[in-house]
Amino acid sequence: MNSLDKAGTFRIGNRNVKRLGYGAMQLAGPGVFGPPKDRAAAVAVLRAAVEHGLDHIDTADFYGPHITNQIIREALHPYRQDLLIATKVGAKRGSDGSWLPALSADELTRAVHDNLRHLGLESLELVNLRSMLDVHGPAEGSLEEPLTALAELQRQGLIQHIGLSNVTARQVEDARRLCAIVCVQNHYNLVHRNDDALVRQLAGDGIAYVPFFPLGGFTPLQSSALSEVASQLGATPMQVALAWLLQRSPNLVLIPGTSSVQHLRENLAAAELRLPEEAVGRLDRMAEIAPHA
Repeated sequence: MNSLDKAGTFRIGNRNVKRLGYGAMQLAGPGVFGPPKDRAAAVAVLRAAVEHGLDHIDTADFYGPHITNQIIREALHPYRQDLLIATKVGAKRGSDGSWLPALSADELTRAVHDNLRHLGLESLELVNLRSMLDVHGPAEGSLEEPLTALAELQRQGLIQHIGLSNVTARQVEDARRLCAIVCVQNHYNLVHRNDDALVRQLAGDGIAYVPFFPLGGFTPLQSSALSEVASQLGATPMQVALAWLLQRSPNLVLIPGTSSVQHLRENLAAAELRLPEEAVGRLDRMAEIAPHA
């Protein structure tokens, strides 16, 4: 048994994927803009990920822009049959590296074709619509127009499955009336727990929830508490944070990113880390630690 198998699998679209995948965002340059310092190292990380049994890579053509997808193609094309490559549309980059909305039908169509070209694919298995109604986090508002555009591209065969990113629970509910949604990708971790109810609802409906920023938004006090638990378990803080997510709900499918093969291996080891009940209790209470306590 591959060590990743210990984390289990969950269905996304029409395939089961291992619950520990890889996020490619960090393969681009600083600020996810421009080329990496060491392209060969980025290629090596991707090849190591697949060699270790990862079957789910998350990317976007606006990483770079274009850079990350080009590196994925260089490293892994032709792709393994069991590899799910999930990408995102809905954003673009300004010349200064800023993150800008790109939600019109024309922009989404162009983004899908850019992803196809740079990844070297004829059809995208999974495209997540990244809501950009607020760049910094989910914000209420209608996503009917961009979802309708993606559904049309799906009918054309350019997209197989549709997911959502950076969205509210209401937007998920509204979207599911328009088209089939196979996953939701939002900021969620030990201390950022706004989506607890949404995670439970999606689990009941058999829909994957893909959390990003497993260590994002921690206060120094919370980081210190996590480090203490990790030290007691003989693990790294990142491993403990990932293990907590894996034990939190069976529909959580993780995509930690790194540009280092060593850190990749450390992240993958989280699949073998089983947190004892006492540690889970301490970690659950971390969200209650006040920022200025």
